[in-house]
Amino acid sequence: MEYCLAIGSNWGRPQHMEQARRWLKELFPDIRFSAEEETLPVGMKRHDAFANQVATFHSSWTPAEVVEHLKALERQAGRQPEEKAQEIVRLDLDLLMADQEILRPADVARDYIQRGLKQLLHT
Repeated sequence: MEYCLAIGSNWGRPQHMEQARRWLKELFPDIRFSAEEETLPVGMKRHDAFANQVATFHSSWTPAEVVEHLKALERQAGRQPEEKAQEIVRLDLDLLMADQEILRPADVARDYIQRGLKQLLHT
């Protein structure tokens, strides 16, 4: 299956984004990344800017299995449930699409996601 995911961080952004790319390359050797973009938070009180990136890859795993691995990487990066209330996001990995099926319509509609998808589709 072909997958698309969003990668984001607003806390320790440089190291968490770089670590995420390394881990994702280990899991999905054919992964391709869009350019990283800085964006303002959406619907958050905390005003720390986010680093965001879109990636595409192939895997024989089901969407549920992919999500399970992505959440494990978030925990490995130190993301803690109690930090959600503080709006600290060390690493956020969201599965957006599976074989052209949109799994997170509101996220896919965001401008930076659309720009990332266009970059990946035209390379």
